[in-house]
Amino acid sequence: MRIAKKLCLVAALLLMLVPLANTSSIGAAQALPFDGVSATVLTFVGPQVAEPQQRRAPEFKKLTGADITIATVPNADLPSKTLNDMVQGTNAYQGYVIDPQYVADYASYLQPLDGYIKADKDIQWDDIQPFFRNFSASYGGHTYMVPLDGDFLMVYYRIDVLKKNNLEPPKTWADYLAVAKAVNGQDMAGDGKPSYGSCISKKRSGQSYWWLWAIAAPYLQTKGTSQGSFFDTKTMKPLVNNDGFIEALNILKETGKYGPPDEATQDVGNSRTLFITGHCALTLDWGDIGPLAANEGSKVIDKTGSIIVPGTKNVVDFSTGKLVPVSKDTAPNAIDGVNYAPYAAAGGWSGAVNASATDKQKQAVYAFFSYLSAPPQSDVDVTLGKTGFNPYRNSHFSDLKPWISSGFSEAAAKDYLGAIKASLENPNFVIDLRVPHTDEYQHDILDKIQSQFLAGELDAPATAKAISDQWDALTDKLGRDAQLKAYVEQLGIETK
Repeated sequence: MRIAKKLCLVAALLLMLVPLANTSSIGAAQALPFDGVSATVLTFVGPQVAEPQQRRAPEFKKLTGADITIATVPNADLPSKTLNDMVQGTNAYQGYVIDPQYVADYASYLQPLDGYIKADKDIQWDDIQPFFRNFSASYGGHTYMVPLDGDFLMVYYRIDVLKKNNLEPPKTWADYLAVAKAVNGQDMAGDGKPSYGSCISKKRSGQSYWWLWAIAAPYLQTKGTSQGSFFDTKTMKPLVNNDGFIEALNILKETGKYGPPDEATQDVGNSRTLFITGHCALTLDWGDIGPLAANEGSKVIDKTGSIIVPGTKNVVDFSTGKLVPVSKDTAPNAIDGVNYAPYAAAGGWSGAVNASATDKQKQAVYAFFSYLSAPPQSDVDVTLGKTGFNPYRNSHFSDLKPWISSGFSEAAAKDYLGAIKASLENPNFVIDLRVPHTDEYQHDILDKIQSQFLAGELDAPATAKAISDQWDALTDKLGRDAQLKAYVEQLGIETK
């Protein structure tokens, strides 16, 4: 950055921080607003998500004086580590960069940020896409988080491999299986070795339950975001013990036939590596693949296509639990006979402030998150595969210069951003579960039973029933009426 631009940024940032720090003036020799203020922010090991925080913290200290330390734990441990710090009153962390779907458990321990944001011009709050402002950031009428990331699952495919085989990108999950089967075993990396038709990681405690839901969603949610895909909105009965969810389980298992032999123990980092080194024709992932495929070192630069997650031509009739064809009545938002339900899994990593921190620490941690999110920083960081941050601002979609500077061709940038926009703009997009004890529903129950299914310990119908029974038991334990209220409230979120 040129010196003049850097000085302008410093001045703007200091002006933002003055009211937060109750500083009357800043003289030429006066200390920076947060000199002497130290705070620790907790997130997961990464390298994604932690990397931009660790890289930006030193420059933020130079601008403001705040000494921000980034502490990390394994991803699977982050929800419990965060909650324990809050509930037990340890308060070892003054900020958290976390998955916003767990905010129902966290909100009473977090600092509302409405006043901070109102006084902060540099964050450019209205530039953040409405979904991420209203879902990732807000809960119960207050703003608790600063979006740093936008998460939608998408399918990525090898343009050259499909073209060579006269195949079209998959529109349905049946198409996905057909393409994967047709190209499996071909030499896609040019190294004389067979590659894989599909790479979808399936490791337990490796986020694989989100892949299952991406497959199941178009069977389950047919009439818009407010319908929901997890529970019945009148009874809180799980929407899993039906033929659509059973078919999704079988599709997930079948993808393994066209993947690496150790896929059951692979996590998302493994599948990403396989794809960007040229060894996969198809993969399912968040937005990370786009920059990783375009950045230096990738073997699939300008060979990667991005599409909305495939849909289905049949959907569940919940009165019977059976599959029925897509029609105007059964799936009014369908496109050319296909019901799409793009899944905003997790909702996008976001920054939250511990309400038990000192006032100065709260101000400094908020200012750090604002700095990370503001366009001068985030417009660059979302284009870099190493950050794990994906587009969530209007400027991220409208300005192609940072994308091209990071290695994207104009065509690749438009293709990638177009797939994300198609997901955001689909009226049937699926928001992730966000009720008290979400981690128990998804990680403790869904992930465990799914892994038993993939290991052959349960068949698909028994798997669906086990998930349904255990979710029902947990809901009864927690209080069905309270859980139903929380679930229905999350579905009423404004997304436009």
